[in-house]
Amino acid sequence: MPIVVAIDGPSGVGKSTVARRLAERLGLPFLDTGAMYRAVALRVLESGADPGDREAVAAIAARADVGLRQRPDGSFEVLLDGSPVEPLIRTPEVGEATSTIAGWPEVRRRLVELQRAAARRAGGVLEGRDIGTRVVPETPYKFFLDARPEVRIKRRRDELAAAGRELTWDQVREEITRRDRRDSTRADSPLTRDPSYIYVDASDLDAGEVVERLAQAIASRAPSGAAPR
Repeated sequence: MPIVVAIDGPSGVGKSTVARRLAERLGLPFLDTGAMYRAVALRVLESGADPGDREAVAAIAARADVGLRQRPDGSFEVLLDGSPVEPLIRTPEVGEATSTIAGWPEVRRRLVELQRAAARRAGGVLEGRDIGTRVVPETPYKFFLDARPEVRIKRRRDELAAAGRELTWDQVREEITRRDRRDSTRADSPLTRDPSYIYVDASDLDAGEVVERLAQAIASRAPSGAAPR
């Protein structure tokens, strides 16, 4: 199987930035699994359904034509009905709906199948909440990124501000707390880690330092000549 790197962790730790840079460093495809859940959430909102209605969301997810296409740079692009969904999936409304629909087992099962197939076919760096526990548990390259609460709040607030969404410190803290609760308590694929993960506290590290640490760990675990440089 091609090399697959799993990067899991809560929101606000910089997983997407690290995953993109690591994929470029290693010459591997990058897959933002959260974008796939956002695509389903977009379809749910377009249909007028309530993201909290499990039965309705499950039916929509089963019918939704969610696909992946590799860009020239090797990264995966998420498609809905054959068309790219960026930047439609990056609105606050879609983000909030995504946090809800991602908890439904029917949605997760559908998207995990697509993610697993892409990873096993092309390899890559995948980031999310359940990559190393559910999507590709067999990979030896598993990392759990974390950071102190105040660091996560600041990073998330800066990220939202860059996207044109200004929130107070307390609003961001409430958002992160709510998402953490949902992610860690859902019945299907909760956010968790086991001893097979390498735990990385990114509180006092910038993205480049985290990428370097992960790249070195991958090189040390890979059979001779097997790891990308």
